[in-house]
Amino acid sequence: MSVSGARANHELAPRQTGDDVLVSTSGLTKRYGRVLAVDRLEMSVHRGEVYGFLGPNGAGKTTTLKMLLGLIRPTSGTAVVAGHEPGSPRGLAQVGALVESPAFYPFLSGRDNLIAMAEYSGAPTSRVADVLELVELSTRAGDKYGGYSLGMKQRLGVAAALLKQPELLILDEPTNGLDPKGMAEMRALIRELGQGERTVLLSSHLLNEVEQICDRVGVIHRGRLIAEGAVSEIRGRGALIVRAQPEGQALELVRAMPEVGRAEIVNGALRIEADPASAAEINRELVGAGVMVSELRPVQQSLEEVFLELTSEEEG
Repeated sequence: MSVSGARANHELAPRQTGDDVLVSTSGLTKRYGRVLAVDRLEMSVHRGEVYGFLGPNGAGKTTTLKMLLGLIRPTSGTAVVAGHEPGSPRGLAQVGALVESPAFYPFLSGRDNLIAMAEYSGAPTSRVADVLELVELSTRAGDKYGGYSLGMKQRLGVAAALLKQPELLILDEPTNGLDPKGMAEMRALIRELGQGERTVLLSSHLLNEVEQICDRVGVIHRGRLIAEGAVSEIRGRGALIVRAQPEGQALELVRAMPEVGRAEIVNGALRIEADPASAAEINRELVGAGVMVSELRPVQQSLEEVFLELTSEEEG
């Protein structure tokens, strides 16, 4: 979906943000009749990072991105994108976006499609060769778009979003529908694009994808942002798995230790929320109390486990 023709939304007054914040929202809300698609969203995307906007299908990701681009108006709340209100010409000049499926002329070549788009958006046509090389489509640039594979179409969409050399790149589910090879290629491309000063805002419902390529994550569920932070922060401080006998005595002892958070028995072993660096001290305390420790190893929750915990808490 093209954003070049979007009108400025004059109901959204920009608010001041720090130099390191490129996108921020405050109470951003969108209703469609009785359906609350986005609920008082508070999010911030920092300059120079790859931000993963994570949530299941229907969580409100695409609706949020459309509001940030000025394609739809919010019911209430405010947002600032690249220092301007969403949809303003000055803001859009610094933003490149691929929202939903890319749309090009099927009878034109990939190169000619980009030339037409560059002329329409005011970008120099000399950029066409550069972005085609960046997304690795130079050798197929003369082929008609209608004959492109889905992965090639997605990459051409990314190339179009890069024509203006944007400060902020917004990508909505860029790997959606791709085969494993295409997904891997797109992830590698996004990692490359996110290096340096460019900021990437990536929406996805794929936990593994976000975990591999994003610096920070915002988790949205049923229109509400339920967590935001670095991937390591979202995962938590980690845990230890301890196999010890007597099990009950071991559980009682670790629960009394100040360096331990929650402790419980899972599948015949103790799962302890604690910094892995405290493993030696925990082992010493247990052995000193006469507990036989047969296994002690660190583990860390995957983003998938955290996501399932967060969403189940919301539903509860």
